[in-house]
Amino acid sequence: MDARPLIEPIDRAAVSAFTAELRRDGRVPAAFGGTSAATSVIVVVVVAVVFGSMAVSMLGTIIASFAASTPGGVGFVLLSSFVPLIILGVAFAAIVFAVTRGFSGTRERWYRLDRFARANGMTYLPHLGQPGLPGMIFGLGSARQASDLVRGDRPRFVEFGNYRYTTGSGKNRTTHRWGYVAIKLDVPLPHIVLDANGNNALFGSNLPATFDKDQRLGLEGDFDEYFSLYCPTGYERDALYLFTPDIMARFIDNAAALDVEIVDDWLFLYGKRDFSTLDPATWAWLFSVVGALLDKFAQWARWRDERLRADAAASASAVPFTPPLDALRPPPGVAPPGRRLQKGIPWVSFVVMGAVVLFWLVSQSGVLGLFFR
Repeated sequence: MDARPLIEPIDRAAVSAFTAELRRDGRVPAAFGGTSAATSVIVVVVVAVVFGSMAVSMLGTIIASFAASTPGGVGFVLLSSFVPLIILGVAFAAIVFAVTRGFSGTRERWYRLDRFARANGMTYLPHLGQPGLPGMIFGLGSARQASDLVRGDRPRFVEFGNYRYTTGSGKNRTTHRWGYVAIKLDVPLPHIVLDANGNNALFGSNLPATFDKDQRLGLEGDFDEYFSLYCPTGYERDALYLFTPDIMARFIDNAAALDVEIVDDWLFLYGKRDFSTLDPATWAWLFSVVGALLDKFAQWARWRDERLRADAAASASAVPFTPPLDALRPPPGVAPPGRRLQKGIPWVSFVVMGAVVLFWLVSQSGVLGLFFR
């Protein structure tokens, strides 16, 4: 991995030229364009000035009242008339500096990540709305967008990116932030999830989906100490074929901090932090994880779903001189029961929410006062 583009000095003129190229090619949304960016800055500044003026006016009134009630306070009254203007000017300059620095930092990140991708035989895309990937995080909420995508296609397609989506509305609106690695597999595989135990929240898994506990499969060794593996009912033997001891060891040694999902012909690694950053240590870690797994996927390419053998036999029966039935190999693919895990009910969340609601109702009724007099 060549991490120099992430940290070495850069030419500001080159950054500006690269940003202009991104805009011409349409690789950044219109919100980052020149006119729209200037409009956004103006709106932020105007709003800040309006509310800042109101706050400063109130502060000036308080200072003037205090000065007027103080002996010899005429000088203080004159001074207080300039204090709001000074504060307003400082606030205005701080806002302009922060907004300008923010846009400058964004452009610099684009430039550095693009050079980093090129230096490592990959490509860079600053923004992609609605990625359309089949992983569990990509079909939730609204305002879905992936950013800072770094892609490579040797020896197979791999994509590193950051992902955002929002749920709720108004005061309950929440933005969910994820980092992900998407790796293209050779054939579709059963839907399997490895829920990393090391990154679970207080009340259980940090994943946005809950799966039926009957689909949890215990594996040999100490694998269960690091991951909870879920596979579709009836696909336990297939999961054991895919997760041999050597592959389990790779996941424990390299990906124990990451949640893993296999769905269709994709493998996803998830984390609740940005993956595509300017931090060389993060990239070194992610590259090591992917590198440790890639050479094990060849044996996964040989997996076939025996439930599709009947379909292969039916297709072959229409062709003369077909081979014996037991010599037919099922085609690549997954039968319907194995394509998606069955969702479960997040009982822990419901119990916690119920306890909070019950406590609020009891506290409002005044019953607690009988015990705390």
